[in-house]
Amino acid sequence: MGENKSCKSCILFVNLHKKDASVLSEEIKAELVKDGIEVTIFSFDGNPGGTSHAQRIKSLEPAGKWDIAFSLGGDGTVLYAARCLARLGVPIIPVNLGSLGFLAEVSKDDWLDVYNKWKKDEMIPSSRCMFSVTVERNSKIVMDNFCLNDAVISCTGIAKLIRLNVRLAADNDHKTQDAGFSLGAYRCDGLIISTPTGSTAYSMAAGGPILDPELEAAIINPICPFALSNRPYVLTSKQAIIITVADKRRSGVLLTIDGQDVFNLECDDRVIIKQSPYNAQLIYQGKFAYYSALRGKLFWPGETN
Repeated sequence: MGENKSCKSCILFVNLHKKDASVLSEEIKAELVKDGIEVTIFSFDGNPGGTSHAQRIKSLEPAGKWDIAFSLGGDGTVLYAARCLARLGVPIIPVNLGSLGFLAEVSKDDWLDVYNKWKKDEMIPSSRCMFSVTVERNSKIVMDNFCLNDAVISCTGIAKLIRLNVRLAADNDHKTQDAGFSLGAYRCDGLIISTPTGSTAYSMAAGGPILDPELEAAIINPICPFALSNRPYVLTSKQAIIITVADKRRSGVLLTIDGQDVFNLECDDRVIIKQSPYNAQLIYQGKFAYYSALRGKLFWPGETN
């Protein structure tokens, strides 16, 4: 083990909708300030989504760079913090004040122990693949964002069937309209493009596979497809996924990022999803923390004698 990490600044993402979040944030701040660490508290009440990634980064970027971040809330708070910090490479200690806790795994009583072990280089962050999500309309970029869990294209209204054309392309070929290989037209209630981290979220509920969260992969998972042959598909995240809204009769098509940020799509919009150059860095209490959470949350039985 090496010497203690140099830590001069910290940001706390605090979901005030969660019980004990405000009190815990003050506890963490007081402890860190004693060590001479500058602490920024960014708090919100409920769903933090609804603004663009660029607006969030601008509003959360005071002078300097954070060395560590805490998310105080549930899994949604972790997702939000990861998107805000995607370009900065700041490791996140995800403290669970929610109910599920697949991502927010650190208990509120253990945060200081986890933090101290991180400072002593006794904890290596779990590096999680993120996707960049871009929407092109009439050859212009009208939206760009990141996701740690998933990007979902769906539609509103009673009749939910939608037509989507899906292509695969090498990362540097996605700007060409006919680049890559066509997977064909999907007629379905929606399409989930999931990261390995997001494989235990909406994609799993829609019948998708569970992946190790540190893999570099993507899941294409149609929601209630018209053709039974359209099954969930796992592919490398090294190529871009290009989805074109092909249904001219359909209005109210939505792109949802991590279940939080929503963008309205139009016919012929191209949604380009590819691996981000930035990974989320999540600090957990042990190497098998993810599998422990998976077994506990899904009620897997223990070993038999």
